[in-house]
This record gives sequence, structure tokens and C-alpha cells, in this order.
Amino acid sequence: MRGRGRRIAAKAVQKTEELAYLNDVSSVPLQQTLRHLQGAFTNFFARRAKYPRFKSRKRSRNSAEYITSGFRFREGKLTLAKMSEPLDIVWSPPFPEHASPSTVTVSQDAAGRWFVSLLVEDSAVQPLPANDRAVGIDAGLDYLRKARGNGANRVKARREVAKVHARIADRRRDHLHKITTRLVRENQTLVIEDLTVRNLLRNGKLSRAISDAAWSEFRSMLEYEAAWYGRDVIAVDRWFPSSKLCSNCGALRDKMPLSVRTWRCDCGATHDRDVNAAKNLLAAGLAVSACGAGVRPQRESSRTGQSVTKQESPRREP
Repeated sequence: MRGRGRRIAAKAVQKTEELAYLNDVSSVPLQQTLRHLQGAFTNFFARRAKYPRFKSRKRSRNSAEYITSGFRFREGKLTLAKMSEPLDIVWSPPFPEHASPSTVTVSQDAAGRWFVSLLVEDSAVQPLPANDRAVGIDAGLDYLRKARGNGANRVKARREVAKVHARIADRRRDHLHKITTRLVRENQTLVIEDLTVRNLLRNGKLSRAISDAAWSEFRSMLEYEAAWYGRDVIAVDRWFPSSKLCSNCGALRDKMPLSVRTWRCDCGATHDRDVNAAKNLLAAGLAVSACGAGVRPQRESSRTGQSVTKQESPRREP
């Protein structure tokens, strides 16, 4: 479906009686939705993705995407198509000077808050000077208390609970941004475990804790910040026994239940589970970096427990 076809389809949708209210807003978000749908079907027929599905009403934000023809940005003020006044925006962080957005996304979260995200090319982001420091990172579980609500007015109660969850998510996201930025700035090489979070979430006992720990979000932030600043991210195979391996003598234990947080090896070394795993991940990652084996995590690897692979962050053009 080409550009003119998308415009005709969007106009046809707006003319239906049921969706006539869409005439009150710009047709650009509708055209963008059709572009995304086209891309989804292209990936499906190319066998790069599954059959497209509707977004979940419970988990997805309400959003509208605008390209340059659907907004005006002047002197730090954003005006969307079919709006007479610019939006009242509190910028966080401050908008880069002399930057021009190419895409604007307006969204609303479950707590009723509105957000505007702008896609820009920031020339101030440059690779950092290289160093010889490296760090191993073991993703642990952080149990966050979840607020629950009840009452006769279910809609109001749901909104109040959503506000509590939003505050928790904001704090968690802020913490992840700060810790990933510090790790990337201080280290040239970052070694992580190639966890398949989607499969781990099927564990009924741990799914809530894994979601709270935000492993996928942590890795995503780490990888794109590493790409910005010229750092290397190495992903160690998920079957590598980082927790059961003694970082002092190399002895491998048969079992290591999640309830065991500290343990003592026969060699006399006492280990904190997470610290020991991080040390083993670092050693395995540096071994891969030295031999140059592989360039991406092997998503379907053998269960030998010894495979490690390297994922190189794409370099940002100067």
C-alpha cells in the first residue's frame, strides 16, 4: 500500500458514520497506523515475524504518531495538525538546541497522564574515549511491592491503582537509566547474560518478580547507550552455569536452587550468589572478546553450559 493508497484508506475510514469523529483530528496518525500495519504484514510474509495482532487494551498505551507533515515545531513549541495553540509541555530532559524532530508520538498511560516523545538526531551524543575497564552484570530479582485496590467504583479504583503503578514504574525506569548510563560511561566492555525473558515469564512463581526486575528494559537501555558511546556489549549464553561455578577454583556444583543466596565451595571460598555469577560472566565474556568468537547471541544454542558469544554494538556514525 503506497502513500496515496494509505491516504485514500484513511479518508474512507473517516467517512464511516461510526468513526466520523476521526475527522476532528489529523489523518496523519491514521496513515501512520496503516504504514505500521503494512510493515507488520511485510515481516510476516517474509517470515521475520508472526501474524500481526491487535495491541492489548490492558497493556498498551493509547498513542498517535505524527510525521513532519502533521506538526509544527518552532522555538521549542510544538503544535499538532488541526490545533490552533501549541501544547503545554514540561520538557524532561531539556530539548537539545538546534535539533529538529522528525517524528512526534503523543501517548496516554493507564494513569491518565499524557506524554509527547520526539525523535531527533542529537549531534551532542558522541563516542566516549576508550578505556580498558570491563564489568560483568548478573540480573537479579528485585521484588517490588505492588499496590492493589478495591471498592464499589471500579473505574476510579483502577485509576488510583494505575497511578501507584505509574509512580513505581517511573522510579524503576529512572533507576535503570542512571545505572545503565553509569555502567556504560565507566566501562568499555559490558558482559551480560543472554536471558530469554519471554520464556522465563512462563514460570508462574517468578513471572511477577521477573517483570518487576525489568530485565528486558535494562538490556535494551544498556545496548542502545553502548551503541551511542562506542562501548561493547557481550552476551553470554543463557545455559552458561554462572551461578553454580566457583569463580575462585572453577568447580561446578550440581544444583543451585534460587533460595540459596550464599554458598561455600570445597576450596574454602564463600560466595554471594549474584556477585559470583557476575565474576563468572565477566571471565567468560572476556574470553570471547579475546578469541573473537561469534558476533551475536545464539538464541537456540546447545545446553553444554559452556557456550559464550559476543554481540557487538553498532557504531554510531560521527
